[in-house]
Amino acid sequence: MLKNLIDRIRTATGLGQDHHAAWKLDFKEPQTSAEAAADMLRAPTALMQLTDAQAHTVVKYMQPLIIPDGTVIFEEGDQDDTGYMLLIIGGEVTVETLIVSRQTPDTLTVLGPGSLIGEMALFDGAARSATCTATTLVRCAVLTREAIESLTRNEPAVAAHLMTAIGQRLAERMRQSDDKVRLYSHLVRTMQKEIDSLMR
Repeated sequence: MLKNLIDRIRTATGLGQDHHAAWKLDFKEPQTSAEAAADMLRAPTALMQLTDAQAHTVVKYMQPLIIPDGTVIFEEGDQDDTGYMLLIIGGEVTVETLIVSRQTPDTLTVLGPGSLIGEMALFDGAARSATCTATTLVRCAVLTREAIESLTRNEPAVAAHLMTAIGQRLAERMRQSDDKVRLYSHLVRTMQKEIDSLMR
């Protein structure tokens, strides 16, 4: 799971780095990197349904991680490495997916600070739906399935809010996908009508 990502980072850098040093980022006082992570966890791109206190509690269960430029964080279709999601604190991640009948991946988006990646697979345990690659050095906070279980035991109310917030975020993404499918369907029908008229 997360160990696979850490092993890839160690291979890429040649270092057995202490990832807890990742919390020691260059933030100006009085804000610490953990406080910055809590703020970003509540960003519109993450889980803004959480209160400030809830976000700070969740961050206590997250692990800091520094990911070198060019590292594949996870790959589309991976079913074995689904036990974590990441909150981007600094840097950029490219999200790509393979489209049917295409050999090269299509870039869906580039995500920056305040964005979450991997929450869908963490939530349902299914295969990763896209490939995410660090396009710069990325500083992030990782939340594992084991950490959520620990949070649920120790802070059940906060865990319930977290899972509700993740569920709402996933529902929003599904609605956006449905809107895109409807748009593409409309475009296909319109193009088919044009082709049919030209063929007459």
